[in-house]
Amino acid sequence: MKTTTNPLRENKWLRGAIPALLIHCSIGTVYCWSIFSQEIADYIGFSKAATEWAFSFAIFFLGMSAAFLGNIVERDIHKASLISTITFAIGMAGTGFFIWYGGAHPGSLLALIGIYVCYGFIMGIGLGTGYLSPVKTLMLWFDKQKGLATGLAVAGFGAAKAIASPIMQALLGNLGEGGIYKMFYILAAVYFVMMFLGHLLLKKPEGWHEPQKKEKGQGILAIIKTRPLRNYVGIWLMFYINITCGLALLSQEKAIVKCIGMASAVALVSTLSAVFNAGGRLFFSGIGDHMKDRNTVYKLIFVLSIACNVLVLITGGIGNGAENKLSAMLVLLLIMVVNAGYGGGFSNVAPLLSDHYGMGSISTLHGITLSAWAFAGLTGNQLATWIVNHFGETVEIGGNMVNPAGYQMVLYVTAVLYIVALLLSVVFVRPMAADKKEH
Repeated sequence: MKTTTNPLRENKWLRGAIPALLIHCSIGTVYCWSIFSQEIADYIGFSKAATEWAFSFAIFFLGMSAAFLGNIVERDIHKASLISTITFAIGMAGTGFFIWYGGAHPGSLLALIGIYVCYGFIMGIGLGTGYLSPVKTLMLWFDKQKGLATGLAVAGFGAAKAIASPIMQALLGNLGEGGIYKMFYILAAVYFVMMFLGHLLLKKPEGWHEPQKKEKGQGILAIIKTRPLRNYVGIWLMFYINITCGLALLSQEKAIVKCIGMASAVALVSTLSAVFNAGGRLFFSGIGDHMKDRNTVYKLIFVLSIACNVLVLITGGIGNGAENKLSAMLVLLLIMVVNAGYGGGFSNVAPLLSDHYGMGSISTLHGITLSAWAFAGLTGNQLATWIVNHFGETVEIGGNMVNPAGYQMVLYVTAVLYIVALLLSVVFVRPMAADKKEH
């Protein structure tokens, strides 16, 4: 007698995991911006501060496109993944074109605005739709391990920096004159192929039936109101704070590593931090699947981040790191823990939302929640830059001009923000059972 193979298990890697990794390993290279931002600034004749806005815009439009296009992902993942593939590749190729134009016309405002539009707006649309497209699909394939499934998808996003960084540096070193814009053309072609393959493979389980019309027509606000409003507000705010703190530290990571006398190891630390970012997405989402209340994961992330911030502040680690190995190790520990918690915050938000509000409109709800990422993209980097520019003074350490006091002040601010996030996690985001008792 012929046995029937369960389609939900037969294709979950080919139809869920592999396409998710192909898409996320492509769009995750947005975090490689710091590798080539100075080269872009020098090539087009603008300050690094001016070009930094391209990255901020990319993160902003990632979150906003996810918020506004989440309903498209909900209805048709193939249309969403195709939109992502096309816009991401066009945005990257367009960025290369305007870098070339800026090199031919140094100081051209058109070149700078073109980079903002292509890397920020057009790529941002690709980032938002591409980020959402595989998440619900994976949660459906791995219905018993939703956290691990989401972690697998967004781990690709976090690992992209570790994978792409050495490749980008090799391209920049071997493409000769104009290598910076040539690199963008090459990557646009490579990532288009990867993402298009992911688009073709991505498929929901055959056994999945869309929610009934009553649930689908409920409206996203009505779904949010099925729990006390403070619950969703708390999730949004603690997600926003975790990203803001992560970006604030990550934006200064290179300078901090130089500050503790490890300038020669900047590339290694950058790769390690990316590995911890990806690992945190898998680790924290994996343990979340075994907890009665997934919000406990966020409490753990915030407690660990606070502890590492305080340790570095108490020991004056950033200022003493060049002379004290223990202080330097504590700073490195902080960088790795914050990276892991930053990644873990991303991988747990969709499963946390599904635990509280169900799977019916998870892509739309997840997309709206990613608006927190949009605003954090504008505030995280810029907050850290403002603090460093207004506190402390620049000194020379190991031949590098750095601002130890400024970086320490960033940690004071992030420590306070992490404490606020912990309080939100404890007070606002209550377990389902606790809210039922209150009613």
